[in-house]
Amino acid sequence: MANKRGLGRGIDALFSDEEDKKEAQVVEKVAPKKDDRNSVSTISLSSLKVNPYQPRKTFDEASLSELAESLKQSGVIQPLIVRAHGKNYQIVAGERRFRAAKLAKLTEVPVIVKDLSDSAMMELAIIENLQREDLNPIEEAQGINSYMKELALTQAQVAEKLGKSRAGVANTLRLLNLPTEVQQLMIDGKLSMGHARALLGLDSQPDMLLLAHRIVKEGLSVRQVEELVRKSANPEKKSSNQGSKSTNIYAEEVEHQLEDKFSTKVSLSKKKIEINFANEDELDRILTLLGVNLD
Repeated sequence: MANKRGLGRGIDALFSDEEDKKEAQVVEKVAPKKDDRNSVSTISLSSLKVNPYQPRKTFDEASLSELAESLKQSGVIQPLIVRAHGKNYQIVAGERRFRAAKLAKLTEVPVIVKDLSDSAMMELAIIENLQREDLNPIEEAQGINSYMKELALTQAQVAEKLGKSRAGVANTLRLLNLPTEVQQLMIDGKLSMGHARALLGLDSQPDMLLLAHRIVKEGLSVRQVEELVRKSANPEKKSSNQGSKSTNIYAEEVEHQLEDKFSTKVSLSKKKIEINFANEDELDRILTLLGVNLD
């Protein structure tokens, strides 16, 4: 998602930000519709509490500083979405603006108060964040995991709600099987998704951690890590799986990315890619994604 940068963003930065638009769209889907749902109030920053179901744990400091500078000049134009919680209010959507307002030393912000249950608030917060592109993979995995547990959903149900493939959701959740220290390396941007999926081919977490540190130290590519993982497998495992696509981590990575793109099952074998479709409508959708026009 390409966001405009620079202190010259002014009112446009506060009112037309793509992040704000996505928040509003998700709120309208989850929040109950009432006649006063767009009524704007002004409340003290000190009465606002962060969303306990917020999957995002890290916020870009440079982006927050830029927004804070704009807020000093123009104030907060786009209201935050909140819900009443005791004597205070919990932020449903708009935590980035809340943090920037604190940096700008503002004392109050405009809000729209919504009547939301705990489950609706969680669903809104998680979906709104997971539909963005700037969550790191571990935050995404943790958000999906919380979503499933708190609302008792299956992977298939979560995939449908998020517009992702079932395989894509399953493989994102697998990241939580990595050691905590390896997860932190991903959060810090030192390991890629490809590195992580390769590491998951190892049998033990200590081995994953050792290889992860080697990746960072030596700057190993995903292909190099895949080869090291294959060599570390025991002879029995290698012989039983020899020639099998399941041992080819590179092939699995390609399959996962194609399944995410087409939202259907994709199989990759030697010199052949198979894309499954259930009916003519689904075929038309896939052809459109491929840029094929039969008219």
